[in-house]
Amino acid sequence: MSNLAKTLESIRHPLEPIKDSNSKILILGSFPSVASREQGFYYSHPRNRFWEVLGRLFQYDTLKTRNREEKETFLLAQKIALYDVCIECEITNSSDESIKNPKLAPLESLLQNTQIQHIFTNGKKATQIYQRNFQKIPLPYTYLPSTSPANARYNFDKLCQEWDKILTPLQS
Repeated sequence: MSNLAKTLESIRHPLEPIKDSNSKILILGSFPSVASREQGFYYSHPRNRFWEVLGRLFQYDTLKTRNREEKETFLLAQKIALYDVCIECEITNSSDESIKNPKLAPLESLLQNTQIQHIFTNGKKATQIYQRNFQKIPLPYTYLPSTSPANARYNFDKLCQEWDKILTPLQS
């Protein structure tokens, strides 16, 4: 327990949400990884498959290697908003399982002035936090398996099959 107490840190979310008035879906993670916090952008760990999955779904093979501005432009062009359920929490490194005392993101205000019709949660922890705390949001939500390298249960093809669900509300 003393080792956990030494490594558990309370950290504030360093990233702004990505959204605009045309956003139709919102993808919510739990909290940025160490790599994302250090590099200042979502899903920056080199083995996280988020950008590769979106690249395949939208037939944009080089999305993973694009810079921050290009990725943000891509998301907005596809009408995808991106954020996390926690704006502050105690966390050890990048471990979702270690998240304690989450302070919740202001999702109600984030949804204002958008066309968001569906929320997708990236991983079990984001889903748990969302289910426990955001029942008042009158939008459908769908759990998606985590794109984290820690999620070895899903190979890339299986992950893409599951994440294909984001396309339906974007086409309406």
